[in-house]
Amino acid sequence: MINNTNNIDRLVFEDKEVILVGTAHVSSESARLAVQVIETEKPDTVCVELCESRYQTISQKELWREMDIVKVIKEKKSFLLLSNLLLASLQKRIAKKFDIKPGEEMIKSIEAGQAVGASIHLADRDIRITLLKTWRVMGLWSKLKLLFQFILSLGQIEDISEEDIEKMKQEDVLQSLLADVGKSLPVLKDILIDERDLYLTHRIRTAPGKKIVAVVGAGHVPGIKNNWNKDIDFEALKQIPPKGKASVVFKWMLPVAIMVLIIAGFYKGGSHAGKDMIIWWVLANGILAGLGAVIALAHPLTILSSILAAPLTSLNPMIAAGWVSGLVEAFSRKPKVRDFENLSEDILSIRGFWKNKVTRILLVVVFTNLGSSIGTFVAIPLMVKVL
Repeated sequence: MINNTNNIDRLVFEDKEVILVGTAHVSSESARLAVQVIETEKPDTVCVELCESRYQTISQKELWREMDIVKVIKEKKSFLLLSNLLLASLQKRIAKKFDIKPGEEMIKSIEAGQAVGASIHLADRDIRITLLKTWRVMGLWSKLKLLFQFILSLGQIEDISEEDIEKMKQEDVLQSLLADVGKSLPVLKDILIDERDLYLTHRIRTAPGKKIVAVVGAGHVPGIKNNWNKDIDFEALKQIPPKGKASVVFKWMLPVAIMVLIIAGFYKGGSHAGKDMIIWWVLANGILAGLGAVIALAHPLTILSSILAAPLTSLNPMIAAGWVSGLVEAFSRKPKVRDFENLSEDILSIRGFWKNKVTRILLVVVFTNLGSSIGTFVAIPLMVKVL
């Protein structure tokens, strides 16, 4: 059974009554509505559209100090962390313009729930799982397009009006940022929106208590209502699918093909042709990887390491040039306590991303890897031309 009043829906599942509140994540009006509903209804449980990691981020200002940037690089999570910070930056800049806190409606909902003695239930899927699944289905061009879309969004906040905020209530923030990429890669909608609609539906339906207030982004409300009475394979939503066989094969076959090409150069064109092919390979990979490090304003030693490492790492599927340069940058310009303390403010501007030693390390990893990848595909036709 569903009853609707403005941004409030009343749903029934078995013996539970659920009051579903649709909000905008950067709207002070949404925060007031959520608090009003909780104080009026006095539920047994308050569900919020947060996962544990996002809850820790918005509730613990000291959390950034505990980040181990070297561990992030070694675990190959630099791109994920950078994208997460760029997303947080967008929300924080919008919130700052309208004098509200990012995620205020969730924070206020938790506080209001605790005030009336309700249990707090985190209902969203871990954002790291959602982002990782997203990267798995995105190609290099889509990732590059997304990265620059995130960065460009940093300079567009001043154009956002109160009316735009109201429009944001109709879609998820990730969905709006990925709108252009999603047109060419529709599967992103399945991961970012549809799967999370199912996840939220299950978590809200199985929350403890007879009376539940669920505070979610309004963009998820239609999906939750549509899925309300459906059977949901919850375990499948938590799984990260393995990398496709084609990508694994390509990852290993590309360096083999490069080596075969160089050997063919020596065999068909003699030592002169073979040496020329090696030179093209080293120059294309090294120079473009080094250029990526330069764009990230890396330390001179980091730039040098990226130039030297890229031609070798491109032939080793287990190592990436960006990981080498990122570690060199981390040790050459080791982040200080103030870098972690200032991180939440520095991510509010493009300049801040390049100034803060933490985010600059992430930029070094991403741009060096990008340069090395482009260098590989630039080198191949140049090497073939030698034959």
